[in-house]
Amino acid sequence: MQIDAIDWRILAALQQNGRLSNQDLADRVALSPSACLRRVRMLEENGLINGYHAQLNAQKLGYELEAIVHISLERSRDDWHEHFMEQIKSFDEVAAAYVVAGTCNYILHIRCQSLNAFSNFIIERLNPLPTMRDICSYIVMKTIKNHLSNLPLDDKSRCNSSG
Repeated sequence: MQIDAIDWRILAALQQNGRLSNQDLADRVALSPSACLRRVRMLEENGLINGYHAQLNAQKLGYELEAIVHISLERSRDDWHEHFMEQIKSFDEVAAAYVVAGTCNYILHIRCQSLNAFSNFIIERLNPLPTMRDICSYIVMKTIKNHLSNLPLDDKSRCNSSG
């Protein structure tokens, strides 16, 4: 799918506020409401917009502990990677999981209600997984910036893209 400057403006506006009405979005990107709606539907159908969600305040909802956890696994089983990925997907505490290149195999972003809950998660659920070799945890003391779900849709990044 070829995207143009108007599509980029639609994406940037919806990323900033996914609750914009079609009329407000059309006004922002200088389109008629029907043309704007057609473009948004096309962006959704082509997978450029994966969905819409509410951004919850973790701390106010009682999830006060955030941690980044580095995991290294032994490769003694043929299915070590697949087995670990399946287990991680089942843990609600894991907000995000990444396969990485470097000194560890995986990086996990963990959310728990307390240090005690985090400790229990590590000791009772994560550590006993087969092939576990090393766990290194970093407790987040303060979040300076969190825009993991946002893409840098400024003019400069679009100029460097191939699409």
